Amino acid sequence: MAETRLLDDYRPWPFRITETRLEFALAPRGTMVRSDIAMERSGPGPLVMDGGAGLRTRAVAIDGRPVDPAHLTIGAESLSIAEAALPDRPFTFAAEVEIDPADNTALEGLYLSGGMFCTQCEAEGFRHITWYPDRPDVMAPFRVVVRSDLPVLLSNGNPVAQGQGWAEWHDPWPKPAYLFALVAGELRALSDRFTTMSGREVALNIWVRPGDLDRAGFAMQALKASMAWDERAYGREYDLDVFNIVAVDDFNMGAMENKGLNIFNSKLVLASPDTATDADYERIESVIAHEYFHNWTGNRITCRDWFQLCLKEGLTVYRDQQFTSDLRSAAVKRIEDVVTLRARQFREDAGPLAHPPRPDRYEEINNFYTATVYEKGAEVIGMLRRLVGEDGWRAGMDLYFDRHDGQACTIEDWLLVFQDATGRDLAQFKRWYTDAGTPRLTMAESWDEDAGRLTLRFAQATAPTPGQPDKPPRVIPIALGLISPNGDEVLPTQLLEMTEAEQEWHFEGLGARPVVSLLRGFSAPVTVERRMSAADRALLLAHDSDEFARWQAGHELAVDALVAAAQGGDPDPAFSRALSGVLGDETLDPAFVALVLRLPSEDEIAAAIAARGAIPDPDRIHEAREALAETIARDHRPVLTALYERMNPAGPYSPDAASAGRRSLRLAALGLLSRLDGGALAQALWDAAPDMTQRMGALAALVRLDRAGPALAQMESQFADNRLVMDKFFTIQPMAAPPARAVAIARSLAARPDFDWKNPNRFRALIGAVTANPAAFHAADGSGYDFVAEWLMRLDPANPQTAARMMTAFETWPRHDASRRAAARAALERIAAMPSLSVNSAEMVRRILAAGG
Repeated sequence: MAETRLLDDYRPWPFRITETRLEFALAPRGTMVRSDIAMERSGPGPLVMDGGAGLRTRAVAIDGRPVDPAHLTIGAESLSIAEAALPDRPFTFAAEVEIDPADNTALEGLYLSGGMFCTQCEAEGFRHITWYPDRPDVMAPFRVVVRSDLPVLLSNGNPVAQGQGWAEWHDPWPKPAYLFALVAGELRALSDRFTTMSGREVALNIWVRPGDLDRAGFAMQALKASMAWDERAYGREYDLDVFNIVAVDDFNMGAMENKGLNIFNSKLVLASPDTATDADYERIESVIAHEYFHNWTGNRITCRDWFQLCLKEGLTVYRDQQFTSDLRSAAVKRIEDVVTLRARQFREDAGPLAHPPRPDRYEEINNFYTATVYEKGAEVIGMLRRLVGEDGWRAGMDLYFDRHDGQACTIEDWLLVFQDATGRDLAQFKRWYTDAGTPRLTMAESWDEDAGRLTLRFAQATAPTPGQPDKPPRVIPIALGLISPNGDEVLPTQLLEMTEAEQEWHFEGLGARPVVSLLRGFSAPVTVERRMSAADRALLLAHDSDEFARWQAGHELAVDALVAAAQGGDPDPAFSRALSGVLGDETLDPAFVALVLRLPSEDEIAAAIAARGAIPDPDRIHEAREALAETIARDHRPVLTALYERMNPAGPYSPDAASAGRRSLRLAALGLLSRLDGGALAQALWDAAPDMTQRMGALAALVRLDRAGPALAQMESQFADNRLVMDKFFTIQPMAAPPARAVAIARSLAARPDFDWKNPNRFRALIGAVTANPAAFHAADGSGYDFVAEWLMRLDPANPQTAARMMTAFETWPRHDASRRAAARAALERIAAMPSLSVNSAEMVRRILAAGG
């Protein structure tokens, strides 16, 4: 069992680095790294540097003199020089090490991807490159020389000089080691320029492999839009002469914000209408923005330690959500973000992996790159903005940038800025950062007809989570409005601030009992319990002025219908009836209508059943969902057919929000209609579709109907050499297939020679597709658990980070019946019993198993 690291144990590093100089002589199996680190003492103690397995140390010196072996200790994870051997003046630590990038299948530190050298140093990857204080609070300017025969040699900052076989880079802005980056390879650049608001010219380059240049144009558009938006919205200007992005095929994450040299998973850079879907385009736009925004919220101001990870990630997710909302539909973006939050973070909060946005302990920090840190971290930022208002938000952000530029900060620093800027006490608000779990907000209402008064009584409670049995009340901003029985809004949005376990509010002077439009804009990440009739929900779906609350009303109707059907009851037809008004309203954004038509996921239905004290049956949930989809198709066939024809965007493909919204509604209609026509419409669309978005929508319907053979063969023939499109080929089959066949299909795909399981994208494409088909993954015979466990056990020795992150698929296993629980436990115990199981996976499987008692 790995050592548990505690927030309370934080101590500053007793030295300050004034400059870091690195020199790399690149070779696949013997890269030499020379480091010269100028430093001075800031506290007592020995000099301890992080490092470990994979470093073959050739020399260690202080001010050019080899360190006496009597004062030098090199262990499995650290190098230490005794205090007595260190000068009491500024000095330079130097080391020479040899590393093997070709052997680095974990993709942390310096590794090879298809012959290209690249790095990934967050969170603790730099220690796999050389000896260094690999912690975010140690910041220094870097000067880097890269030597190689490869034509493109990149590092952080600005180019200083280059010659035959070498290049020198200098980053003048102090940064921690996790932001270091290096890339060397046979690359081509799409280049452009951006003029900042102060008039500086910045050279922009997106580096891709030969042959991919024609698919980098949209990423460049997104980068320039991000730079302009950050100047408009936050007054933040880029601060180097060059901004480089590199697309890498083998990458554990989506992208990395290294200062001036962002490294991206290729799937988040490369796009063309015939290879990428609308979702791909929007994701590229969002992630390009996210990593660029980190330049100020993550790089110029970073986190003091990894416990503060949500300080940079939650804030930057919130900023990229704002960016997408401004460029596209704010209402649709908000609904999509809530759907993601509930699917990932609410599930996390309800299970064995629950933790606060700012945890107080961890074993392996890579296991805390979670939805709680990212998505819930963003929700906490959004709540803060609601509470302090627009003026307070801007004043606080300006003060944050001014006060902490160049520093490594904590959540306390962040909150103090807003206290100082607004005069508001945020002590209770801090619980959102320190307490795990999703609060349950209960609302009861009473109506006084004679007085025309509505009384709303709220109660809040948060269930125990691992290590936190008791949860005091939090500040909950509750945005609500009131809708009259005829659909008029009688009270515009009001923001109530709940601070106690129970509170009530009164609304006077009402002519008739209104319907409460609750939690408008999803003003707080809570679950809601309230008594509400299907008729009132239908009223909100038809008339609510807040689009999130409107969507939520329809979503609740669908959840209730599906829960009833999955438990053997008669589903309420209210949802299908209520759709008539939405489908017939041509003033609505097609993307919004498509979201209303999207049924709750099978996992969400299972969670709703479990929350009501019953045991969910994955097979019956799947059947209920399929039956409701068919009912909707039959009830609304004429209007769905008309929508399918009308929503076909005219002209050449464009990824803009309006065109993408039309395609999303067209494909939503197709998904329903294909249940009635045996796939004829889907086949016709596959044959004629002008873009990958519509082809994948058609293919999903054909796979579900077991009619996709010819289409899949055509896809493979056309795109066999396109890695990203073939990832879609591997994903769509087990994810969309009938559950009874999905695991067998996945096994067949896993046996193919092009299932490159060491590539994280390909592994996630196939294994993740099985976990995304809940009735298949939770198959009664345990075959889904066995298949996923087998592959996690194979991956763990090669890439423990990806294996551990995918272990989260098992986190809901305790809520199922005894037979499924036994099968899941057996699979988890096989993983736990593996010899040399990684620290990453060992922590995850132990926590997940503990949930079963």
